[in-house]
Amino acid sequence: MILTVCLNPCTDVTIEVDSLSIGKINHVKSKTLSFTGAALNVAIGVARLQAPSYATGFMYNENGSLFEQALDREGVPSVFIWNRGRVRENYKFIDNKSMLTEVNDVGESISEQKQAQLVDMVANLSKTADVMVISGSLPQGVGDDYCARLFSVASPSTMKIADMEGAKLLAALPCGLDLVKPNKDELQNTLKREFKTRDDLLKGCYTLLDKGAKRVMVSLGKRGALITDGSKNYYCKSINVAINSTVGAGDGMVAAASLMLERGASLDEILRAGVAAGTATVTTFGQISFTKEKYDEIYENIVVEEV
Repeated sequence: MILTVCLNPCTDVTIEVDSLSIGKINHVKSKTLSFTGAALNVAIGVARLQAPSYATGFMYNENGSLFEQALDREGVPSVFIWNRGRVRENYKFIDNKSMLTEVNDVGESISEQKQAQLVDMVANLSKTADVMVISGSLPQGVGDDYCARLFSVASPSTMKIADMEGAKLLAALPCGLDLVKPNKDELQNTLKREFKTRDDLLKGCYTLLDKGAKRVMVSLGKRGALITDGSKNYYCKSINVAINSTVGAGDGMVAAASLMLERGASLDEILRAGVAAGTATVTTFGQISFTKEKYDEIYENIVVEEV
């Protein structure tokens, strides 16, 4: 079972417009509401690959039941630490060139008491989890070391995956993370360095390996992704697809990669599955995950090369 921990859920309001004109009236072509959060998306992605997942994290009293219902529809069981207030709303505007403009809300603050309750819950749930994933941003009131607290109480037999950046990733690395998945910008922001070549990127990955990660997979957007464990490096180019939205692509990558990690797959197969799921996700508009049919189709048509 794959356990996902969502610390900062959100309602994604995805709005499609012909063109987004700042300072002018814009007309909506379509609007979709998704009850989401990076780690919740991962749990749904795992379920769509027909494998068991379980979602936990923080949730809010006013509209949190909508998130439970959305997870139920996907066949994902869940249990949360409940807080007062309402889940934040993020707005994503997509124009006819598939350009994405985001306006992200700030959620409620989480008390130390609630944070301690989630630590206890994760310690218990991880006993039956093969893989634990923490991904996404932190809510107000939660320090950069909190993800490290959660990883540190995980069962010794549970593999750990982090999809985060900056100080919270650096704090979590000594916990012996089995896989970290930044995108290129996140890796640059975390290490305060610019990467212009593939060799530069690999050097950045090696820095994370030196700090405690066992594997690093870097998303390169439509150019695919690369992965390394310090001994072998692989690159997988994505295939050309109609890009309807980039929302949730990274979460799709983590979902497929976590499943392959759970199954003991080789480094190149972890990468291939991640790229297939990420690519499948961008073909959908207003959806936070992919279909297994599209995933299977893309998986069969991409190639991994050692670099």
